Amino acid sequence: MENANIKEEARKLIERLPANSTWDDLMYQIYVRQVVEAGLADSKTGKVTSVQDVRKKFGLPE
Repeated sequence: MENANIKEEARKLIERLPANSTWDDLMYQIYVRQVVEAGLADSKTGKVTSVQDVRKKFGLPE
């Protein structure tokens, strides 16, 4: 996301929160948004790990 849009996106996020939200609720929503955007950016640049590699790393069956 472009930095110019962060303020507007933050306003939209706040407007979607229930009236009785806490600061923790707001911080959680910001954190989730940030993590999702980072993941999407990594995906676009090819910074991904295959499911098979993750399963192997954690000793899970394929």
